[in-house]
Amino acid sequence: MATFPYAAEFPVDPEIIYLNHAGVGPWPKRTQDAVTAFACENVSRGAARYLDWMAVEAGLKARLAAFINAAGPDDIALLKNTSEGLSMVAAGLPLRAGDNVVLADQEFPSNRIPWEALASRGVEVRVARLDVEDPEAALIRQLDERTRVLAVSAVQYATGLRMDLARLGAAARANGTLFCVDAIQQLGALCFDMQAVQADVVVADAHKWLLAPEGTALFCTRADARAAIAPTQFGWHMVEHAGDFSRRDWQPAQSARRYESGSPNMLGIHALSASLSFFEEAGMQEIEQRVLANAGYLAGRIAALPGWSLVSRRDAARFCSGIVTVRHASGEHGALYRQLRSQGVVCIERGGGIRLSPHAWLDEGQLARAVDCFARLAGC
Repeated sequence: MATFPYAAEFPVDPEIIYLNHAGVGPWPKRTQDAVTAFACENVSRGAARYLDWMAVEAGLKARLAAFINAAGPDDIALLKNTSEGLSMVAAGLPLRAGDNVVLADQEFPSNRIPWEALASRGVEVRVARLDVEDPEAALIRQLDERTRVLAVSAVQYATGLRMDLARLGAAARANGTLFCVDAIQQLGALCFDMQAVQADVVVADAHKWLLAPEGTALFCTRADARAAIAPTQFGWHMVEHAGDFSRRDWQPAQSARRYESGSPNMLGIHALSASLSFFEEAGMQEIEQRVLANAGYLAGRIAALPGWSLVSRRDAARFCSGIVTVRHASGEHGALYRQLRSQGVVCIERGGGIRLSPHAWLDEGQLARAVDCFARLAGC
């Protein structure tokens, strides 16, 4: 594959090979520049240009709406993290005893605990196993007339299993069930179209594949979903007439701003705005192609080494994502992980093995160095 024209945006220490974008991704150089400029402005001018900052915030919402093909910027709120967004959905829906929520058994705690916390209200959590031939069918079989929410990650964090969201969205819509997608392991790595998959809610932190700082997350809700999800946090910013501080009567904003209770994270907004421009310029189709090629290279090369096998399902292209998890026959993944880190391979233990998550900016030379590190591990 040709050299990625934006590789210079990532002057990562040459002593390391960064394969943990499913954890916390490094920023592009432009994001460092944006954060530095914003900090300098705060030191020299304070909030003298706050109206300009608000314009950046509004522009970011419009661009995020376009990025995921939402209906428009009114559907976009900017929260702290994925857990906050999913908790708002779980707590804000009028769920009653006897209702149920359908989940997958491989979900990250952020997309499990908020739903399990509804047990005190008599809400059942139904869990489908994904280690079957047809994981989407396993989820769909759990739906019935009392299923109020189907909550699923677009890509499973530990194994990289990529879900057929369009199929799940169609089933949820036919069942009258709200479809809530945790897209944190897809946005920035793979193309995403909210309309095509018929998602009602999309939540994603920006600090992984979107290559922005922690503390800023996308929270997108369709208008009809907002009508069902009551705000659970309150303050000056979430009301319809925000800024009219002397007004005594109030109501939640009609837009997704109803979920933004207080002052926005302007530093994070400027940073995410800069990071998003990288994806807009490079093009998500190009990025997806490179992410999948890089993940495929690692999967093929490491699985061919003695003692190593794949945890990630790669028997069909549709299951593949930017995440590759590999397992060693020794089972000593803690020790193997520490050896890899000592050799400069930034990865993580997940899913009963070693999880690798290469972004588009890595080249084959860096990936080959990582494979060599795997080959040098004790027992290989």
